[in-house]
Amino acid sequence: MSPPVPDLTHESGVRGIAHESAVPGRTHERPEMRHLLVFAERDDAEEVAEALGERFPALGTPQVVRETLAGEDDAEDAQWLVVLEGLDEGGLPEVDALVEDHDGWREPG
Repeated sequence: MSPPVPDLTHESGVRGIAHESAVPGRTHERPEMRHLLVFAERDDAEEVAEALGERFPALGTPQVVRETLAGEDDAEDAQWLVVLEGLDEGGLPEVDALVEDHDGWREPG
């Protein structure tokens, strides 16, 4: 059985993932880029998160979350997100290839 994942349901329909710099007491010289990797299937999201954690160990294993928008009646229409933080642009081509291999796409967050 897979562990529970946070549900990002919001009345506004906004994903609700705050940038790390919005956390009180946290400041950065250069804000880290956050990328949302979007998948239709939970298994794909979990496989990609695990692969990214192995490929980029300094980043840790990215978080997998379920995204549902307000008003969605069918929970099976929810998308699965992998929240990738702190990766420099040099790693993006590899991430994009992995995401595409799992029928997903990347969005800057």
